[in-house]
Amino acid sequence: MEIRIAGVSKHYYSEGKVIKALDNVDLTIPANQIFTLLGPSGCGKTTLLRCIVGLETPDTGEIRIGDDIVWSADKRISVPTEKRGLGMVFQTYAIWPHMNVFDNVAYPLQIRGLPRDEIRVRVAKTLRFVQLEGFERRPATKLSGGQQQRVALARALVAEPKVILFDEPLSNLDAKLREETRKELRAFLGKLQITAVYVTHDRIEALALSDSIAIMRSGQIVEIGTPRKIYFHSDHRFVADFIGRANLVKATVRAHENGRTIVECGLGTIACEQRDIPVGGEATLCIRPEFIHIARSEADLAGGNVVRGRIDSLVFVGEAYEAEIRAGNEMLLAKILPDGELKEGDAVSFHLDPAHCLLVSI
Repeated sequence: MEIRIAGVSKHYYSEGKVIKALDNVDLTIPANQIFTLLGPSGCGKTTLLRCIVGLETPDTGEIRIGDDIVWSADKRISVPTEKRGLGMVFQTYAIWPHMNVFDNVAYPLQIRGLPRDEIRVRVAKTLRFVQLEGFERRPATKLSGGQQQRVALARALVAEPKVILFDEPLSNLDAKLREETRKELRAFLGKLQITAVYVTHDRIEALALSDSIAIMRSGQIVEIGTPRKIYFHSDHRFVADFIGRANLVKATVRAHENGRTIVECGLGTIACEQRDIPVGGEATLCIRPEFIHIARSEADLAGGNVVRGRIDSLVFVGEAYEAEIRAGNEMLLAKILPDGELKEGDAVSFHLDPAHCLLVSI
């Protein structure tokens, strides 16, 4: 089920000031995808989710779910939350502690007045899907955090919604359980072929779960793309910096040659992935730490884009060393394999592949 959002704004008033939680947002969420709203705290992602589900009332604009208008300021349409055909998984799970697993999951069907036999069949089917078969009579408070998350998912799915929405549902789990649950959730949603709108501020969660990601900032959509596009080929400095660790270097375009854009920066003359920026234009060179490979010999430096520097600091983080390398006037973060014998103060050289030298807006 496709969701279309047009001109949606939402303002709050605090101490005589207007706070633009959403600022004229236009967005189309494709059907049958996991679509993530990603951004820093206060960017408007949860407010947008709550407007879709009907828990917040926009000031302007229109929201369509499929062919149905569920909110329109101009047409004065406001469909109640319970009639929008949506499922919702909250950050706190909102599981009722006085109910067992069966009753928690069955509740949406019970309030709709479905026959008992049908409720029993649908709850059993849904619990089997989320791998909680046999837990029907278990008190909700006796479950682990991951199991509670699956109960919340089952309750959202049991009514067979058109769309399911998630508001940072994994934020209360520890790191290892969050990783395991993330994999399960991706597998569940992939089997369902349902439209899922997912809100998070965790970039790894967004990259691992999503078919598409919308990056938000100050109540607006900055950029939309697949996880790989957002990570490797983003158009904006804010997005490149937010979606992962990045070295950002001011640069000036000097030429376009052989399918590459040549820039001058604090690292010297660097050939980059081609971008449509005029000669003389200012840009930001983005280099991910994982693409800085320290040369073991001069043979490793073939192909240009050679940078020489000195290790300023070196920190062991398990799977790698994180090194700060002073190169010219720049300090670069690099990931170095832990099998080397480098130490602080060592002179190093590395080659930058133009395909991994990305130019973004200033």
